[in-house]
Amino acid sequence: LPTPAGVPAIPTQPSVQSGNRLPDPDDSLVPQGRYVFERNCAVCHGRWGDGRGEMAVGMFPKPRKLTSGMFKFRSTPSGFLPTDADLDRTIRQGIANSSMPTFAHLPARDVEAVIAYLKTLSSRWRNLAHRAEALSFPSEPDWLFDPAQAEPHAVRGRALYNQNCQPCHGVGGEGKGPAAAALEDQWGEPCPPADLRQPHLKSGAELRDVFRVLTTGLDGTPMPSFAEALSAEDRWDLIAFIARLRAAVASP
Repeated sequence: LPTPAGVPAIPTQPSVQSGNRLPDPDDSLVPQGRYVFERNCAVCHGRWGDGRGEMAVGMFPKPRKLTSGMFKFRSTPSGFLPTDADLDRTIRQGIANSSMPTFAHLPARDVEAVIAYLKTLSSRWRNLAHRAEALSFPSEPDWLFDPAQAEPHAVRGRALYNQNCQPCHGVGGEGKGPAAAALEDQWGEPCPPADLRQPHLKSGAELRDVFRVLTTGLDGTPMPSFAEALSAEDRWDLIAFIARLRAAVASP
């Protein structure tokens, strides 16, 4: 199948962690997954997963168009589908600063089934070229949690931030850079940059979640992957500066 318009080019040899390749959709779970979807998800995502549910009117950001097969929050390289674990995390944790709630109350079997069902909503799931294994992410460096050791990293991170992030996220990380107002997602909807000062971003509440997003990017949005542009050390230095922005807001 051809790659849909707006989908990033598929890397040929991503750095991956063995054993996390996307499994084939389990068709035996689809009927149960459809039932779970219609009871819990269709009101926002729409009966057919097109993002046009009854509650979608007036929502910002809009519910994900599951028919596009495009997902922001992944542990896979840019342009690839998420793993089942990625989808499970989003379903169970929800997405902060959005209308996507947590479904931690759902039994594991229901979550597994609804994941199988949503894979029927886009042909991308049947194309092996769009699958990849999860990347391997390092743990947070010990120095990140020691203010004295983190300071020189934050200074370097500020220079990286000014060069790579400030046009969209703004000088102070508030998400109001000079390019912010014109940013749109793949579907032409406004896509304002995140306020990086907030302790809980849509991708998660931990600094390692920020590292993951810097590595994978947010597909369907203007947020690119910095896996090639910045080394892992650069990304942690950048996160050290973001942590300093957060601390300044928490303790003015």
